[in-house]
Amino acid sequence: MMEDITIRFEESIAPEDRTAPIMIEGLPGIGHVGKLVAEHMIQELGAVRIAEINSIYFPPQVIIQEGGTVRLCNNEIYRYSGEKGTYLFLVGDFQSTSGEGHYLLSQVYVDICHQLGVRRIYTIGGYGIGHFNEVTRVIAAVNREDLRQQVEDAGGIFSEGEPGGGIIGAAGLMLGLSIPLGIEGICLMGETSGYLVDPRSATTVLSVLTKLLGIEIDDAKLTERAGEMEVALQRLLEQERKSEEELSYIG
Repeated sequence: MMEDITIRFEESIAPEDRTAPIMIEGLPGIGHVGKLVAEHMIQELGAVRIAEINSIYFPPQVIIQEGGTVRLCNNEIYRYSGEKGTYLFLVGDFQSTSGEGHYLLSQVYVDICHQLGVRRIYTIGGYGIGHFNEVTRVIAAVNREDLRQQVEDAGGIFSEGEPGGGIIGAAGLMLGLSIPLGIEGICLMGETSGYLVDPRSATTVLSVLTKLLGIEIDDAKLTERAGEMEVALQRLLEQERKSEEELSYIG
């Protein structure tokens, strides 16, 4: 029988090769900003999967793979250790479908961080503003006051009252739940319309994150996707403009 939450570490990876001082969370969310950032870093760094997480709090469905086979929904932890540092990445298919599940899963994520020696968590997400902006801001939040200055130096912005409803899901809860464990937490939220997958916002967030980490990551693939999105967006806006003109003419 499936347990509420199951964590399976890769048996071929020794316990000492699972640890890292930094965790970067990039689960699906608004504009898939966090997912884009984390998966791009995994690909560019060549990070290795070390664990899989399954849960009854994920949607009741399976993922259809190439060839028609299926697998259960899961989230995964990847690890990179090399000249650019040592990092863990939390990515995957879904967040929870319930409020209770958000808390329980986020607590598990934080407990894993504590177990694996993480001293700082970066959570990455999108901040939906409901419209398209030419310039993308990166709104930040921290779980310790003394982290503010380094975030601002990297280009993050602290804006009182934004996001208005707080930070929903793992991106927010992991910051709060990590406080009793003494783990530093920084959330970076890229402004996005909330209507589309947003690689442009992800590119901006990546820039701030890499400054905080003190490393360089090639963003060419994200930038290319952002360019493709810009073209699609311009077409969409043009269609909307034409529709408005036609309605105005009819009226």
